[in-house]
Amino acid sequence: MADRNDATPDAEANVRHICGISGGKDSSALAVYLRKRVPQMEYFFCDTGAELPETYEYLTRLEVILGAQIVRLNAERGFDHWFEVFRGALPSPQMRWCTKNMKIKPIEAWIGDDPAVSYVAIRADESNRKGYISTKPNIRTRFPFVEDGIAHDDVLRILDDAGVGLPDYYSWRTRSGCYFCFYQRKAEWIGLSEQHPDLFERAVAIEQKVLRDAGTDGDADFGDTAMRGRQYTWSGGETLVQLRARRDEIMQRHEAALTRAATTARPNVPLIEVLADALETEDDQEPCTVCAL
Repeated sequence: MADRNDATPDAEANVRHICGISGGKDSSALAVYLRKRVPQMEYFFCDTGAELPETYEYLTRLEVILGAQIVRLNAERGFDHWFEVFRGALPSPQMRWCTKNMKIKPIEAWIGDDPAVSYVAIRADESNRKGYISTKPNIRTRFPFVEDGIAHDDVLRILDDAGVGLPDYYSWRTRSGCYFCFYQRKAEWIGLSEQHPDLFERAVAIEQKVLRDAGTDGDADFGDTAMRGRQYTWSGGETLVQLRARRDEIMQRHEAALTRAATTARPNVPLIEVLADALETEDDQEPCTVCAL
């Protein structure tokens, strides 16, 4: 991607250049990658109020590296409001009301009608994926990593060279996003219960309310009510209470997957890649690319 300067059309005074940071490795690396290439860049983070503590700490570290503020965008209404609007239905891959109302709407309200170029952190080795692409005519999207052939290992190198490294949550989870994100794998839910038991209990409480409102109790078989097409649990097929009770079984399978991934990995592969490969063998569901880049 060519460096931007005031002589280029996109750098006209009325065109905004924006880069969303999720708290994950790819968007963070893109921000670092573009800090000198697009000096007029505006960085933003959609704060749902339900992020991991490690994410907030990492954003502070990033601001030091970038030498710029990361604007926090907050939805006018939080999770509790939208939870009631959707009548106690948990967000799910089929009904991602959290992404729409707590991330996309705040972004587009912040941009308004200003002409803008949005830089999205899709890598060259995953160019079949899509991140946030606005349908508003005043927002144009660019994919610098795809344009410049930047792949996974390059992202890790960019972060290491900048001295910022990876967020601390990568020791047990490979995706950024809300602590109760339904895209978490079961081993990551166990990680949440052990790293942040208070947040895990909050997620349990939300789920229990859904089950009570559906006419079941927290330990009941919810198969009949789930047939109505709503998401009644955060993790597929069981409640968080049931999932936690299977902690040893889940972690044994996870450790076995880690061992297999480490055995088949190329030499000197970073631990984060081994963890990601192991988790992918347990659950290959694609994450929300608005939240998890």
